Amino acid sequence: MPEEVVSTEDLEPPGTYGGLGECKLKSITGSAQQNSSTEDLEPPGTYGGLGECKLKSITGSAQQNSSNADKPRPKGSYVPRPRANARTLAFRRRFFTGTSFTEWNDWRWQLCHRITDIDSLSRILMLFKDERKAIAHSAQQRPIAITPYYASLLDKENPLQPLRRTVVPSTAELVYSPGEATDPLAEEHDSPVPGLVHRYPDRVLLMVTDFCSTYCRYCTRARLVGNGSKSRFNMPQLKRAIAYIEGSPGVRDVLLSGGDPLTLSDQKLEWLLSRLRRIRHVEFLRIGTKAPVVLPQRITLALTRMLKRYHPLWMSIHFTHPDELTPEVERACECLADAGIPLGSQTVLLAGVNDNVEAMKQLMHGLLRIRVKPYYLYQCDPIVGSAHFRTPVEKGMEIIQGLRGHTTGYAVPTYVIDAPGGGGKIPMAATSLVGRDGDDLLLKNYQGHIYRYPDPISEVGSKEAIKLSWD
Repeated sequence: MPEEVVSTEDLEPPGTYGGLGECKLKSITGSAQQNSSTEDLEPPGTYGGLGECKLKSITGSAQQNSSNADKPRPKGSYVPRPRANARTLAFRRRFFTGTSFTEWNDWRWQLCHRITDIDSLSRILMLFKDERKAIAHSAQQRPIAITPYYASLLDKENPLQPLRRTVVPSTAELVYSPGEATDPLAEEHDSPVPGLVHRYPDRVLLMVTDFCSTYCRYCTRARLVGNGSKSRFNMPQLKRAIAYIEGSPGVRDVLLSGGDPLTLSDQKLEWLLSRLRRIRHVEFLRIGTKAPVVLPQRITLALTRMLKRYHPLWMSIHFTHPDELTPEVERACECLADAGIPLGSQTVLLAGVNDNVEAMKQLMHGLLRIRVKPYYLYQCDPIVGSAHFRTPVEKGMEIIQGLRGHTTGYAVPTYVIDAPGGGGKIPMAATSLVGRDGDDLLLKNYQGHIYRYPDPISEVGSKEAIKLSWD
């Protein structure tokens, strides 16, 4: 993947990058639609704004045509300059003719122009018969949605390209295998109130939206996410979940998930964070998201300023492949890290996508360069129609063994299986403890060499060793 940062001569002035400025909405064919300030766009997946992207009412023609880009910037203010890789720049000029760089870098514009049907997708990709057949059935299984930015990273002619396989349907999704389930982790069993999972003693998972900007084909929550339901995720449900957390003094850690919490507006996300921060026994908050990867434009200066008011706040970001590490993603992660937010990665092991040591090593090294700590490597959950993505567990062990000792420990994630039936995350590690020889443990290092570690098991022997040390 080319990761060249384009010359600043190719960039328009940043102006009000990240959600301001005039937006001429255009379809992928380039036809102009209504002009409107992007501040008036309500992204999908928010309370009161589920479903299609809608325009808020505006009074006065002057207000309709005004652009915040014309307003003087406060003295001393700093707006991070957008970055773009050459491939994405060429994609925008080809398929979104007339769309300005400022518009392209508005996250609300990206949401409103997601690619969600076969006609739009076939204009940018050479679709094969298998893909066309799968897309025709995707509405019944898992909907398709890809941000224009992420679509720019897909290979037009190669259906086996790793990134393309993760977002474009295939007929393998229609094959159901033994052991698969719509809720393989039994989250609903551990859900005392709708939208909240309380599996571990001191932490809960709070699902705040059923919307993602881009839908992964291996999504564990495909039963909930992207089906257009307006009944599950609403304000009364959310308040009920918060009340449950307030009444559970053992809960010290709340993970916001979904869907993707970063598809909420800044105001609604801040309401959530502020409301949770008021609960005395909640010590820290986490956000699980893929937005910095598929919608890096979402990471605005306004967002990071807001988030840093709610520390300690952590963020787990879903990365899949080194081709995702573009200049845009690098900028997004830098902004979050500069706001003091510790970043961790969560990667799903996927057959034909990242199931080899070299790809995983490139990804982990790239993450460290942009200040993201590799956290979890997940065995793919057995959701319905996922057999083509799942690797043998031995493959995951092989990858971890290929990382451990061969690179820094910071680059080695914990390989886990989220146990079907609600057993939680179970670490899978290569066997390093070979056995025991008397008072010595026999340990095997990353090269396969055996070493001894003194570990007396006899209480008498231990006391004698202490006595000798004093002598």
